[in-house]
Amino acid sequence: MSEGITALRNELPLGAWTTDTDIIAPQLTEWRDKYFGNTPIMLTPRKTEEVARAVKICRAHGLKIVPQGGNTGLVGGQTPQGEVLLSLRKMTAVRAVNPTNNSIIIEAGATLTCLQDAADEVGRKFPLSLASEGSCTVGGVLSTNAGGVHVLKYGTTKDLVFGVEAVLADGRIFNGLTDLRKDNTGYDLNRLFLGAEGTLGIITAASLKLFPKPIHVQRAMIGLKTPSDALKILELASRNPALAMFEVMPKIGMELVTTHIEGQRYPFDAPHEWFALLDWEVDSEAAGLAIAEHLLGQALEQDLAQDVIIAQSDTQAAQLLALRENMSAGQKFLGGSVKQDITVPIFDIPEFLSVADEAVIKAIPGARPVAFGHFGDGNIHYNIGRPLEMEPEAFLARWEDISNIVFDVVERFGGSISAEHGIGIMKKDDLAARADPVKLSLLKAVKNALDPDNIMNPRVLI
Repeated sequence: MSEGITALRNELPLGAWTTDTDIIAPQLTEWRDKYFGNTPIMLTPRKTEEVARAVKICRAHGLKIVPQGGNTGLVGGQTPQGEVLLSLRKMTAVRAVNPTNNSIIIEAGATLTCLQDAADEVGRKFPLSLASEGSCTVGGVLSTNAGGVHVLKYGTTKDLVFGVEAVLADGRIFNGLTDLRKDNTGYDLNRLFLGAEGTLGIITAASLKLFPKPIHVQRAMIGLKTPSDALKILELASRNPALAMFEVMPKIGMELVTTHIEGQRYPFDAPHEWFALLDWEVDSEAAGLAIAEHLLGQALEQDLAQDVIIAQSDTQAAQLLALRENMSAGQKFLGGSVKQDITVPIFDIPEFLSVADEAVIKAIPGARPVAFGHFGDGNIHYNIGRPLEMEPEAFLARWEDISNIVFDVVERFGGSISAEHGIGIMKKDDLAARADPVKLSLLKAVKNALDPDNIMNPRVLI
């Protein structure tokens, strides 16, 4: 390894690497403090050619590589354990914007917020929206096929991609930076890299889809009694194609946010067991108010909604969204939480929640489920807080047991154990145990074909 590290230092330009432990240290811990890593060197290339050169050196010396974007991943896939850490954080350029074609080419180290801002400057919208959008990067969201709050209308990340540029395991550069909407010339190789978590190559840039910017976004929040009522309201709201977001949160989650996160306050006069947050993208404020008043009026008449807040200003709309965006941060105050990112068929969500809650509490009396998330596309962040009388260490030691209980219920409903966070290290064994054998063999065949020496993020996914 020492010869390889020396070669990287000698052959890469100054500024494209560092061994300064103070600079590297923040990149070795993820924000939940679940995974801690180490690396002999962090590479910080500024252009694709430098990434390619670094990969060739690593391959020649048998060095493994862990690529990293904004270090916001939640399954440990970005945390090196002795491998070379390759950070894309210096590759942030917007290479081209074409509003006529509704496309943008941007480098992998740019944050999602930078991408959104670049689209906004030309009167367009990039619809992917995450709570971590100020920190997560283009390469990271592509590598994990992130979802966010607008999947209901726009799809997951892979639905927003024309093509990618990626450095392969042998150092060659794959250039798929097209903005063509039709191309039937063989396999869609670009999509191999989406959701691959850096195991097939390092995404260095992407050509992405933009959309017309909505003139007005009408937001509303609903107080509910049950998830079943939320599902019925979703059915009502989905009749209008302007619906762009439908998020659901439980009472315990709302209490954590409003109690512990500065500046957050409970928006209703009366308590409610569940809450739904909706967005409609429309041509005018008047149209948004008309849609919200009509549909939510129906929900109140049918006793599905217990109370409704229709945002009357951008400020109020932002306040409502902040309650949802702080849902993960608020759970840090549970004093220990097992977190899962799953998906089930939308119509099964209420029953899934009931069955999963019962199974978890039976196994660990006093456990506090906190289920929230993207009700409109079936993706639930199903988290379990520790019992108040149980020590955090003892509870977190049951992570695997609790996860298997949840995954068994997910399988019962024909769902997936990973919806938008990826597999990483955390769910690698679960995927191996639960995935269809044919699927696993195909995944391994693709990995072996593109990375026969297993130098690309070697410990994750498969």
